[in-house]
Amino acid sequence: MKRCSTCNRTYTDPALSFCIDDGTPLTPVESDDDTTVVRPRSNEGEDWNAVAYQPPTYVQPGTHDKRRRAWPWIVGIVGAFLLGILALSVAAIIMVPRLMRQRQNPRVQIGNANRIENLPTPRPEETNSNSNVTEHVDTPPPTDRQQVLTQLTDLENEWTVANINADKKKLDRILADDYAGQESEEGGLQSKADYLRTIKPNTQIDKWQFSDLHLTLAGDRATLAGTVTFTAQERSVVFDFTDKFVWRDGRWQATGSVVKSRQNSGTDL
Repeated sequence: MKRCSTCNRTYTDPALSFCIDDGTPLTPVESDDDTTVVRPRSNEGEDWNAVAYQPPTYVQPGTHDKRRRAWPWIVGIVGAFLLGILALSVAAIIMVPRLMRQRQNPRVQIGNANRIENLPTPRPEETNSNSNVTEHVDTPPPTDRQQVLTQLTDLENEWTVANINADKKKLDRILADDYAGQESEEGGLQSKADYLRTIKPNTQIDKWQFSDLHLTLAGDRATLAGTVTFTAQERSVVFDFTDKFVWRDGRWQATGSVVKSRQNSGTDL
């Protein structure tokens, strides 16, 4: 038995340690003192307004963190979108000039092709017939006149292009080492070394055309005579030429050249 020192109430419930009225700690008393036993009144439970029990609200771990961390995803998506636009812009800046140059290249090629648009077109089986592809040192000279005429005509065109561009490497291949050609219309001979030393580019010529070609073939020697017409700025000049060739090292090489202009054809280029 326990007693409240404030209100003198006693309690038999051994589980109570405090007075239910004023909360004073209970003190133990002798169990045989029954005169002061106080039992709880029947309506005592109604006078005590205990707060109803409410279970704690359960919050799932990480809920607030997920809400707070949503913005990095938004920033990442926007950043990736901006980087994609930047990459496309850089690619466009790089590719557009290249595409423009590719579109301009055919015009340049057409402009260069105007110089040789009137040249005879060789047959497919005779293309590059005098080039390194079919060149063999021990190859005998061709005997077919039409084949030789085609080969020398192609070589004349290569020779003309090399002269216009002053391509000394090409001229060194076309001219034989013992080349001796006409230096000028007044006369004089010009060696291969002199030819390569004095050659200069000629940017005035737009196109040319060979005509009236005549071939003389004798074994490994050939002579090609004819007319070549050069056109520059709507003016033309005609030359009569005679070029000599020798079959050496598996290809035709020029050994001599004589050129004379026709006085009634126009102004010299």
